[in-house]
Amino acid sequence: MATSLIVKLISIFILFSTFTPQAFSVSDECGTESSSCNDKAGALPLKIIAIVSILVTSMIGVSLPLVTRSIPALQPDRNLFLIVKSFAAGIILATGFMHVLPDSFDMLSSSCLKENPWHKFPFSGFLAMLSAIVTLMVDSLATAVYSRKFKGGGVIVDCDTPAAGDHEMAVVSAGHSHAHLHPGMNAGTSADSQLLRYRVVAMVLELGIVVHSVVIGLSMGASNNKCTIKGLVAALCFHQMFEGMGLGGCIVQANYKFWKKAIMVFFFSVTTPFGIALGIALSKTYKENSPSSLITVGLLNASSAGLLIYMALVDLLAADFMGPKMQASVMLQLKSYVAVLLGAGGMSLMAKWA
Repeated sequence: MATSLIVKLISIFILFSTFTPQAFSVSDECGTESSSCNDKAGALPLKIIAIVSILVTSMIGVSLPLVTRSIPALQPDRNLFLIVKSFAAGIILATGFMHVLPDSFDMLSSSCLKENPWHKFPFSGFLAMLSAIVTLMVDSLATAVYSRKFKGGGVIVDCDTPAAGDHEMAVVSAGHSHAHLHPGMNAGTSADSQLLRYRVVAMVLELGIVVHSVVIGLSMGASNNKCTIKGLVAALCFHQMFEGMGLGGCIVQANYKFWKKAIMVFFFSVTTPFGIALGIALSKTYKENSPSSLITVGLLNASSAGLLIYMALVDLLAADFMGPKMQASVMLQLKSYVAVLLGAGGMSLMAKWA
């Protein structure tokens, strides 16, 4: 199955990215600077607030495109849907460039790590590049597997509409229009191919978001810096809301069955709160400034950054802007460019606090 292939490849890549951190560290633990903001008792209530608020905003963000699907103006074939999706893609792009990747550079260039090799080679940039290439491989292989699966008479059934009869099945196009094919007909149409792409994009994007959301939550949950957490709560709520809208738009276009949509919404919503809770539970043993933690989280951040940047540029922005609907309207392109800049600019501004 394509899903299991994607999971296996991503898992192997993540395991590779966390190779033997202790072998390259100065010591088992690096000293933490004392600060008036460091208050474990005072930080705990803020973390609880963060779990609840991020959970709620995540659910709202990822569910909003699914709920508003019944609104004519927000149908996937409408201009407004593309503009909102462009805004959310800008959020995801800025997350990779302005938040995740700089964090990786900071961690892997820390004075707590050995000069050689961590200060002699840009591991963050290298791993982000490698992650983008691996994401391309997963994207391509998964699409090929799906295409072969439905080649030669198979059809992609509209998950929200039952089959019209024993001899006809509904085929979904990107705009959710319906055609009918007899069992012996070839379903390798452009509509089928587009739906396959939407499904692969939704799965790969979900996996990438889950990885970096857990890492972000873990770091926040393990931190006792009240000043940092206050800024992070607002920034993460903004981030999860609009990143969820981007993922929700992909889920809508993928046209999954209800239970698959529910699973994807659930995992996106709970990963960051789960990471925070895990960080709280491990706060006594997990030291964010220890070399092993810096290397592991730094490498995972670099991997996530490469994946998010690839997905935002290739599968979200380029796919839409080079598509026939955008190419047919210069005004729609301009509006979407403004939306991208607003999304990327707003998320970039959040880097001031988080």
